[in-house]
Amino acid sequence: MDMVPIKNIERELICPICKELFTHPLILPCQHSVCHKCVKELLMLNHDDSFDAGSESSMPGSPRSRVPSPSMERLDRLVRSGSISSPGWRRGSVTPRVTAIPCPGCQHDIDLGERGISMLFRNFTLESIVERYRQAARAAVAIMCNICKPPNQQEATKSCMDCKASYCNECFKLHHPWGTPKAQHEYVGPTTNFRPKVLMCPEHEMEKVNMYCEVCRRPVCHLCKLGGSHANHKVTSMSSAYKILKEKLAKSIHYLISKEDQVRTQITELDRLINQTEENGQLAERQANEHFERLFETLQERKSEMLRSIEQSRNRRIDHLKGQVEEYRGMLENSGLVGYAQEVLKETDQSCFVQTAKQLHVRIQKATESLKTFHPSADPCFDEFVLDTSKEETLLKEMCFGGVPDPPLIDLSHSRVYNEASICWRLSDDHLPTDHHVLEYRKLGGPSQSPSLVDDGVWKATDRVFGSSAVVDGLQPDSCYAFRVRSCRNSIFSPYSPEVSFHTPPAPVFSFLFSDECGFSTERLILNNRRDAVESVAGMAFLLAAERVQTGSYVGLDYIIGDTGISQGRHYWAFKVEPYSYMVKVGVASDTKLIEWFHNPRDTSSPRYDHDSGHDSGSEDACYELSQPFTLITLGMGKLFIPKASSSSSVSNANVSSGDPGNRVLPMPQRLGICLDYDAHRVYFYDADSMRCLFERQVDCSGTMFPAFGLMGSGKVQLEEFIAAKKLTF
Repeated sequence: MDMVPIKNIERELICPICKELFTHPLILPCQHSVCHKCVKELLMLNHDDSFDAGSESSMPGSPRSRVPSPSMERLDRLVRSGSISSPGWRRGSVTPRVTAIPCPGCQHDIDLGERGISMLFRNFTLESIVERYRQAARAAVAIMCNICKPPNQQEATKSCMDCKASYCNECFKLHHPWGTPKAQHEYVGPTTNFRPKVLMCPEHEMEKVNMYCEVCRRPVCHLCKLGGSHANHKVTSMSSAYKILKEKLAKSIHYLISKEDQVRTQITELDRLINQTEENGQLAERQANEHFERLFETLQERKSEMLRSIEQSRNRRIDHLKGQVEEYRGMLENSGLVGYAQEVLKETDQSCFVQTAKQLHVRIQKATESLKTFHPSADPCFDEFVLDTSKEETLLKEMCFGGVPDPPLIDLSHSRVYNEASICWRLSDDHLPTDHHVLEYRKLGGPSQSPSLVDDGVWKATDRVFGSSAVVDGLQPDSCYAFRVRSCRNSIFSPYSPEVSFHTPPAPVFSFLFSDECGFSTERLILNNRRDAVESVAGMAFLLAAERVQTGSYVGLDYIIGDTGISQGRHYWAFKVEPYSYMVKVGVASDTKLIEWFHNPRDTSSPRYDHDSGHDSGSEDACYELSQPFTLITLGMGKLFIPKASSSSSVSNANVSSGDPGNRVLPMPQRLGICLDYDAHRVYFYDADSMRCLFERQVDCSGTMFPAFGLMGSGKVQLEEFIAAKKLTF
């Protein structure tokens, strides 16, 4: 394989936060790399944001300077010594620790856990490549020997990875004499990047990593697999992982290289498209300018014509009114017509007087009549020139430049339907900005009707939506609804998206969070700050507890319940069990039964003493016929185990035989739903995506019933957002 010029890969060596070459890069759980100092500063900023949000004294909009990062060595020393768990948190402080940051590469939230950045591996491979790039970039700038003293300092010819220093030939021979242990040190070409010979586990600092966890996609040591967070994860040997990943990477690179001609052809095509886009864009600009110029010219012509008409009308009216003013001024004494008439009256010659007075009298009579019925000779109002351009303005505003918008697509993975429907959609990658969206929905049918045959509802539309999601409330339980959405741009609507249908739960949503008080084991269960997710870690405490049991079967379940109980009505809730979970029991239990569980010593707990433990002993079979104050089903390792059926229970899947243990094992649903009918003393388990009932059983609801969860080994349960959202406060 040909060597790639190191200068050609600079874009792969830039930190996405500081936009500079990586410095001590760390590998995040999502496999993206970020500079150590950038992760530190990001944690600090997140802590400041959370602190400022709850502080009354914080000034909105006040600038906040970036917190200077300590050195790599000092921070590692503080973290590994236990002095800090995460940046920005002091032991005993009431301020919650902030260990979650958004990944700048994929934008996913990354939870670094209790130990913070100390749990992250340094990307030594990336460091080495960055170092080679720096050397190639500075070219003539050589690495100098660390032993020689100026002015006779020599250029280094090799670097010792054990001594972490660079030497010239003479100094290397002097400090690594033949026949001594130092002569066995590993040396490489001149470098400033000294990496450890063996990668050590960040969680167990004295252990070498020798396995690869395929679930977490990171190297682990044997202690991590034995009793740590990777106890039930699938792992492979480091040599096997190295061989497999290297073969895959080599094959992928070989494939790309073999397609080099195709890549170059596609690059040429993309360059042609870039040029074509530039030319077409300039042509569109010219055409748009021409169209608007014609519009401007037409408007200017109409404007000039109208202004000219207004001016002519104004001059004509003013002339008429001025003539009328002069005429009325003549009626005044000693001026105009009256003054002239007064002079005529002085004429004594009868013939001359009659000759002149006749015409004058007619004029005086007209002036008298005009005085009695005063009418201006012109109207000062210009209403006939007032323009109503509202229609034209509307046409101009609705002028379409982008054509018909592309229809959006409803995102099934992020949409949820309960009593309310949260419908999310996405637009095409190259879509133009839209003005708004309209979501429409209709009811298709009830529980006993087929959605494909029944359409008893008309389409209803929501108000204008200016984002990419909307919430529809007022949905009826146990019914099927269809949804569609369309976009609008410049008053032009896109076609409708393909219709999607969702089935509402059989009962109203029951909102609760996990309780951190009743029976909650802080040693083995990790509850997040929002109290909507709980994780079980099979750590050292689990091993120490099991070590005391020498014979017999032993099952240790750590229970956690909801913080709200049920004493009447029908209620539904949903959650997700992570596929890697070893064993999780979910269902309902009464307050009295929970007290019994929480007070039962773990050392004496045995599956034979618990009627619904999942143990297939014959002593349990008779108890299935009784109505118990609890019902739990088991999930684990990607499977769901249907309990043995009885006269008080039923299996809704026709393909499942209750008598055959193999047929009682189903694939674990992505989301599981539980419906408790307190008044009917019955509990139902659903596939929350299809709302298909998987199992139902009679349950004794004589007391207050609580959602119950039991975990053993590694596992995690996440409540659905709609279940917990109404109770969360931020």
